[in-house]
Amino acid sequence: MRVISIFITLFTVILCSSSYAQKAGDPIMNKFITNLMSKMTLEEKIGQMNLPGAGDITTGQAASSDIGKKIREGKVGGLFNIKSVSKIRNVQKVAVEESRLKIPLIFGMDVIHGYQTVFPIPLGLSCSWDMKLIEQSARIAAQEASADGICWTFSPMVDISRDPRWGRMSEGSGEDPYLGSQIAKAMVKGYQGDDLRKNNTIMSCVKHFALYGAIEAGRDYNTTDMSRIRMYNEYFPPYKAAVDAGAGSVMSSFNELDGIPATANKWLMTDVLRRQWGFNGFVVTDYTAIMELIDHGLGDLQEVSAQSLRAGIDMDMVADGFLTTLKKSLAVGKVTNAQIDLACRRILEAKYKLGLFEDPYRYCDDNRAKAEIFTSENRLVARATAAQSVVLLKNDNQVLPLQNKGTIALIGPLADNKENMTGTWSVAADFTKSVSLLTGLKEAIGIDARILVARGTNIVNDSILDSRISIFGKPTYRDSRSQADMIEEAVGVAEESDVIVAALGEAAEMTGEASSRSDINLPENQKELLKALLATGKPVVLVLFTGRPLSLTWENANVQAILNVWFSGTEAGNAIADVLLGKVNPSGKLTATFPQNVGQIPLYYNHKNTGRPLPEGKWFQKFRSNYLDVSNEPLYPFGYGLSYTKFEYGDLKLSNTLAKGNQSITASITLKNSGKYEGSEVVQLYIRDLVGSVTRPVKELKGFQKIALKGGESKLVTFTITPEELKFYNADLKYDWEPGEFAIMVGCNSKDVKTVKVNWAK
Repeated sequence: MRVISIFITLFTVILCSSSYAQKAGDPIMNKFITNLMSKMTLEEKIGQMNLPGAGDITTGQAASSDIGKKIREGKVGGLFNIKSVSKIRNVQKVAVEESRLKIPLIFGMDVIHGYQTVFPIPLGLSCSWDMKLIEQSARIAAQEASADGICWTFSPMVDISRDPRWGRMSEGSGEDPYLGSQIAKAMVKGYQGDDLRKNNTIMSCVKHFALYGAIEAGRDYNTTDMSRIRMYNEYFPPYKAAVDAGAGSVMSSFNELDGIPATANKWLMTDVLRRQWGFNGFVVTDYTAIMELIDHGLGDLQEVSAQSLRAGIDMDMVADGFLTTLKKSLAVGKVTNAQIDLACRRILEAKYKLGLFEDPYRYCDDNRAKAEIFTSENRLVARATAAQSVVLLKNDNQVLPLQNKGTIALIGPLADNKENMTGTWSVAADFTKSVSLLTGLKEAIGIDARILVARGTNIVNDSILDSRISIFGKPTYRDSRSQADMIEEAVGVAEESDVIVAALGEAAEMTGEASSRSDINLPENQKELLKALLATGKPVVLVLFTGRPLSLTWENANVQAILNVWFSGTEAGNAIADVLLGKVNPSGKLTATFPQNVGQIPLYYNHKNTGRPLPEGKWFQKFRSNYLDVSNEPLYPFGYGLSYTKFEYGDLKLSNTLAKGNQSITASITLKNSGKYEGSEVVQLYIRDLVGSVTRPVKELKGFQKIALKGGESKLVTFTITPEELKFYNADLKYDWEPGEFAIMVGCNSKDVKTVKVNWAK
C-alpha cells in the first residue's frame, strides 16, 4: 500500500508540474530553470525554500553575519524586513558573488498602504470606491519600494471581514466580496504593472489564503469554520480575482479550514488554488506558520514541515522547518524529490520573472532612491487620495464645512499627533514627516481664523492597555496630568471658540495584527471629554481616527457632525483640513457596516433571511429573528456616506422586465445634485435572487459608479446587467445562474435603494 501511495503522490506531482510548466508558458524560462536545477544539490534546492527575516544584517556586515553565512552556503532563498539600496546590494552581493551557484535573493517587505509616502489604511482606501486611485496608490508604493531595493510586497490583503473586533480589518477592504474583488485586481495591477521585469514594479503576494477574516470572536489567529458554499460565494472571490489578475505569489493564513490549518491544507493550496484557479506562482507561509502547526496539534516540526510541502507550500517564512527537516523526511519517504523540485522551481521562476537572473542589482539604483521616494508629487497624490477616503457620517445643521473665520478649538489626543497619522503597517514611514491635523489646519487657515489647542485627555486612560498598544512601536504619548485637569483646560479653550473640532478615536496600533478589541466603543475617557465639550453648547465636530467600525450610538445621537478620517497617511492633516474647510467635498462610502453595539456582531448587509425574518422597518415582533433590547438595523449601513451637497435619485427604470438567456438589460436612474456644492456620489447597484436552489442573500452588490456633478446638474446613470451578474455557487459548487425573479436595486447605500423586479428565463 505504501508503494502505491508513493506512486500516486509522485504521479500527481509530475502531472501538476507538467501542467504548471505549460501554464508558465515561457520555454526560455523553463529551459533556464531546468538547466539551473540540474546543477543544484538537494540542500541548495531546499535553501531556496527558506525565507528568514533580515535579523542581524547591517550595512557592511552582510558577509560576516549568521544569515550571510547561510546565504553563502545556498541555504536562503530570500529575505524580508530589510530595506535601503546599500543594505540590499551588500546582501545580494553575498548571494551572487560568493555562493556556489550565484542564485540571487528575492527581497520582500510589508508594503501595505504605501512605502515612505503613506496612503490611507486599506479599509479607509476602500471607502473611496475609486479603483483608479487605489491602483495609483499601489503603483506609487511599488515605485518607491523598488527604488529602495524591494521587489516583493506582502500585499494586498484581501480577507473579507465582518467582525470589527478583529484588528486586521484595517488592513483589508471590508465586508463585500464584489467590491473586495475589484480592489484586489486594482492593487495587483498597481504593484505589478504590465511587466515585472521593469525595475519600478514589484511582485504582489495575496494574503491570507484563506478565510482569515472569518476567525471566531474577532480574536486574531483564531479558529475558522464554515461551509464550502459560503467559502466560494462570500470569501473566496477576492483571492480568485487577485490570482486572475496575475498575482505572482500567495501567502497562507494562520487559521484552519475543515479542521486542517491552511498551511497544511492540500485541498486549499493544491486543489482550489492551483487546479481550480490555475495559479502558477509560488506560495509562502505567514510568519512561523509551519512551526505553529505544532501547537495546532499536527505533529513535530519534521512532520508538519512535510505536511506543508505536500499540501503545496513552496517557501517557509522564518520557521526553518523546511531547511532543517526536509532532507530527513525525504530519506524516510515523507516527501519526494519531485515535491521539493516543484517548490524550488516556482521560487526560481519568480526570480526569473522579476529579472533578477538577468541583473540581480536591478533594484539597487542609488539615483532612483534619491529621486523617486517621498516626492512632492507622490505626497500630492496621497493627499488627494486621503481626502477621497474620508466618510461624512453625520452633519446636522450643516456644521460642516467650517467657516474660515473666528476661533476654532482643536481638542483631543490626536489633534497634534503626527506619529499616529499613518496607521498600522506603515513600516517604512518616517513618522516625523507626517502632517498632523493641527499642522494641516494651520496651513489651510493661515491668518484668516484663530486656532486654540488642548489635549483634553489621553488616547486611553489605562496604563496597561497603553503599554500593549505601544509595543508595536508607535507611542500614544501619555500626558502625566490628571484627566480632570486636562478636561478643565479643554473646556476653557472650547468656551473661547466658535466651533469645536474634537480629534478623537483609536491609536494607530489599536488596530492591525494582534490588535483585537472586545469593546469597540470610543474609550471611556475620550467620551467623558466629549460630553464636557458638548456641555459648553458650542457646535462640535468629531474627527474620528479609527482602523475599524466603532460603536458610535451615543456619539451619533449627541454630536452634531462626525467625520470618519480613518488613518489617512502621510498627508493626513492636509487632507482632513481640505475636507473640514470644504476645499474637498467628502464622497467616501463605508465598506464595512457600523453596528449599534458589539452584541450585533457579525453584522453585514448581504445576510440571508431566516425562516422568521423581521419585517423591514420593524424593531420587535414576537417569535421573529430580533433582539429584545436593540433593533436589527446597523448604525450606519454598508455603502453609507454623506456629502456637503444633496443628491436626489429619480425612479429606477429597466429596459426590459422580461429577459431570456444571455441577453442583457439596462437599469437606469437619474441622479441630480440638488445642492450648491460640486460633489461626487457613489451610485450602487444591488441584485437579489428571489428564489433559488439554495438560500440567497437579501441583496448583493453587483456594480457601482462614482459620479461627479456640479450643483444643479443631473445625469442619467446606467448599469448593464447580464446573466454573469446572476451567477453563484450552488450546492454542487457549480458556478451558474438560475432562471426566476430578481430584484434590481439602485441607491446611495445598501439600505436606501429604489427597486424594480425582472423575470429572467433560460
